[in-house]
Amino acid sequence: MLSIDYLSAFIIGLLGSGHCIGMCGGITTMLTSAISPQQKGSDKFKLVSAYHVGRIFTYSLIGAIVGFSSSIAIKSIGVPLGFLRLFAAVFLILLGLYLGQWLMWLSKVEKIGKFLWRYLSPLSKRFIPINNAKQALALGAIWGWLPCGLVYSTLTWSLASGNALSGALIMTSFGLGTLPALLSISLGSFGIKSLLTNIKFKKIMALMIILYGIYSLMFAYQQLF
Repeated sequence: MLSIDYLSAFIIGLLGSGHCIGMCGGITTMLTSAISPQQKGSDKFKLVSAYHVGRIFTYSLIGAIVGFSSSIAIKSIGVPLGFLRLFAAVFLILLGLYLGQWLMWLSKVEKIGKFLWRYLSPLSKRFIPINNAKQALALGAIWGWLPCGLVYSTLTWSLASGNALSGALIMTSFGLGTLPALLSISLGSFGIKSLLTNIKFKKIMALMIILYGIYSLMFAYQQLF
């Protein structure tokens, strides 16, 4: 089931990229413009790539922490793994409703991360202008903490994985799924943006996520009962 989780997390990142563009598109453009003008085209690509490596590293780190926490809960408290999968499936349905703009409950969940983000975001000023890959990696790692309902929903899968490694790999897969859209924006290719931000396309993608959430819910229910 976990191998399916990795693939599904990647697809969710891919399908949710329209939200990523709306949420992070401005940040992506800002970070790209922060690269020193002296950098050549090939060097700029390396620095942009470093942003995303840093961002995905943060997702993986948070996934590992969440997965490790759930393993402790399962072993120490006896929380059933099926219950955690049920919880993750419900969040997946809420994510689809959120992306389709039919029910915006996840926007309230995003507020949880805003407290930490207030303290982390000012750190980015220390790394601008960007002259090397270390600075770009650091900025990307900070960017990964940006409050996002899409990220939080996928983190519930890390929670349901029951261990740190699987939790990290799920979030890595998700981060890789978001990469094509955000990387294309970073490099100034806006063709994919018009598709992913198209209202009809976004709603179709949201429906697909909801359907998969219902399937996951049924699977988790069978595990419990």
